[in-house]
Amino acid sequence: MKRATLRNAALGALAGAGLLTSAACGSGFDDKPAGPAQQSTGPASLQILIGSSGDAETNAVRQAADAWAKASGSTATVTPAQDLAQQLGQAFAGDNPPDVFYVDASRFADYASVGALEPYGDRIANSQDFYESLRATFTYDGKLYCAPKDFSTLALIVNDGLWKKAGLTDADVPTTWEQLTSVSEKLAAKGITPLAVGDTRDRIGAFMVQAGGWITSPDGKQATADSPENAKALEYVQSLLKEKFARFPKQLDAGWGGEAFGKEKAAMTIEGNWIKGALKADFPDVKYSVHELPAGPKGKGTLSFTTCWGISAKSKYKEQAIDFVQAVTTADQQMAFARAFGVMPSRQSAKDAYTAEFPGDAPFVNGAEYAQGPVNAPKMESVLADFDTGIQQLTSTSPASVLERLQKNTQAALGN
Repeated sequence: MKRATLRNAALGALAGAGLLTSAACGSGFDDKPAGPAQQSTGPASLQILIGSSGDAETNAVRQAADAWAKASGSTATVTPAQDLAQQLGQAFAGDNPPDVFYVDASRFADYASVGALEPYGDRIANSQDFYESLRATFTYDGKLYCAPKDFSTLALIVNDGLWKKAGLTDADVPTTWEQLTSVSEKLAAKGITPLAVGDTRDRIGAFMVQAGGWITSPDGKQATADSPENAKALEYVQSLLKEKFARFPKQLDAGWGGEAFGKEKAAMTIEGNWIKGALKADFPDVKYSVHELPAGPKGKGTLSFTTCWGISAKSKYKEQAIDFVQAVTTADQQMAFARAFGVMPSRQSAKDAYTAEFPGDAPFVNGAEYAQGPVNAPKMESVLADFDTGIQQLTSTSPASVLERLQKNTQAALGN
């Protein structure tokens, strides 16, 4: 979650106030005169803005950019943003956006809805090779706007020591909600907190997917929050919380699920593959295993977190920018990024190589087949923050009222 939190804050690339304001004031993307003359061939001077997780990522992207520039006769300047959302908002408001930039999935629709992005996705060679769940995440109004850079999913992390202490074996790792309840009863009977889980839709939302529900329709046009499927999911989570089979991190004096797990305050947690680095750095003695999340009434379900390579609709070098993205999204280059800073390739053709090199990550990668991306609709940030507040009050609030409020707020944001 440390990586996810950083990405949501730093990568949360979006329609910052400047971007949305410029569109609202009649100087947006759809109604402006044509931008600078396109230089479709020859050397380019690309400006690339990234929301980096650290030096390893910055250096790896710079190395890839330098290789592309050398091969193409162009130049490529990679700049790690201090605050990507703010810097992008200022750049768009000033009519001088970078040519290529990271776009976080949770903010993508805001950019696409105001015409800030070039919809180039299907021009990338073998674009069908990107996982379908990732393609859906970066599709708006039927167009694949940008190529997924990499991704993460949620999985079930099990503490080997606490598992053994409770007399459990590998055969007890839960694969269904019913088994999760059963094994939680056994752990609780031994005085062990069964599950630490984050108190936002970025964790609890996985249960909604497993029940067959979600916040919006697949095309992001309709609110679907107030559904029997979502009610079943929140009712199940509420039952876990009331029985103290599941606890939010703050109830365990922890900042996030990974910290609670690392401090061995819970036998299980639901987190993404970023937990590997956090445990290695902060809790190196904790032994654990990774498993796919338990299936719900409608089958397996998890959440995905991803970023794409956005290209500005106003870039002078669109063709060269597309060529750059092509170079950095090949399976080989994605594997180089995986080795450098721990991300999972967004191309299906890289799966076998990745799982062979990182076998412990197989449950995370497998989740791509049934993962749900973030809400793919603009103007939803405050709506989702309000939903998080409802989740945090779930032990004392009825799931029906939480979902009714979410439905109402989502309909208002979507204009229906």
